[in-house]
Amino acid sequence: MSTQSKVLVLLGAPGAGKGTQAPILAERLGLLHLATGDMFRAAVRDATPLGVLAKGYMDRGELVPDELTIRMLLDRLRRPDAEGGVILDGFPRTVGQARALDAALAAEGVRVERAPYIEVPQGELVRRLSGRWICRANSHPFHDQLNPPRVAGVCDEDGSDLYQRQDDRADVVQARLDAQLPPFREVVDHYRAAGVLIAVDGTKSIDLVTKELLAALLASGDGDPSAHGTPDRA
Repeated sequence: MSTQSKVLVLLGAPGAGKGTQAPILAERLGLLHLATGDMFRAAVRDATPLGVLAKGYMDRGELVPDELTIRMLLDRLRRPDAEGGVILDGFPRTVGQARALDAALAAEGVRVERAPYIEVPQGELVRRLSGRWICRANSHPFHDQLNPPRVAGVCDEDGSDLYQRQDDRADVVQARLDAQLPPFREVVDHYRAAGVLIAVDGTKSIDLVTKELLAALLASGDGDPSAHGTPDRA
């Protein structure tokens, strides 16, 4: 891993649009989009030594230990396609992981330079996550506000009924967020304290969120490895 490698950590709660923005930012900034879920699947598929270790935990239904996750991440960062820098998507999820990542990167002469944060109120997250519907015949996806069917309750593609999965019900979504958001907010506070958090309003359109993320990153010295992020607006 080059000591000049740029490491950004993209933060956003479930439903904030992180998965949409990460590849766009990576392309615009010339960074490798590194989604940890994809990294795990690739390592297991390719039967790398670390992937074999991770598969053992996964096959037993256990969480992959943070130490192994970070070893896999560092191994991935050492590959040639990551030399220009990466934007991490999906890690860290806890403040313990954030601290462990900081220590591991410091040992390599690298640090998290900025943590762009797509900020969305919890009520809006519930609305987004609980608005998803699929058709019974072929699982075509819809959203009651973002991608509604032409006829309520009927699939545009095959005319079958639309239904909502149990996990997408508003009460289930609310309970899941109640459990997930407190540790996520600790991660946000960690990067805020480090002076690298850059928050943008994630309730705007996809294009506007992209524009504000890029503007904030560039204004904070995104091309300068020694630059610190500007204080967040949260």
